[in-house]
Amino acid sequence: MKDMTILIGGFLTGLLLFLGTIGISFDWFTKESIDAFVVLFAAGAALFINIYAVWKNTYVSKKGKVQDRALKRQNLK
Repeated sequence: MKDMTILIGGFLTGLLLFLGTIGISFDWFTKESIDAFVVLFAAGAALFINIYAVWKNTYVSKKGKVQDRALKRQNLK
């Protein structure tokens, strides 16, 4: 996942340099905004992975379903 965020940051930085070379500039598209987007992307990806893991372990896997039923029987859930 870290590699993906580095690739996205590199692509956006390259895009910023390309646009600057051909004379197109946006006030909001800076190195700082790219860094902020990369941090946001990494946090969003981590959140998605964790939500998927919880969903899969709770509702999809046999072990998760058995554990869920056992916890409900013992009034722990």
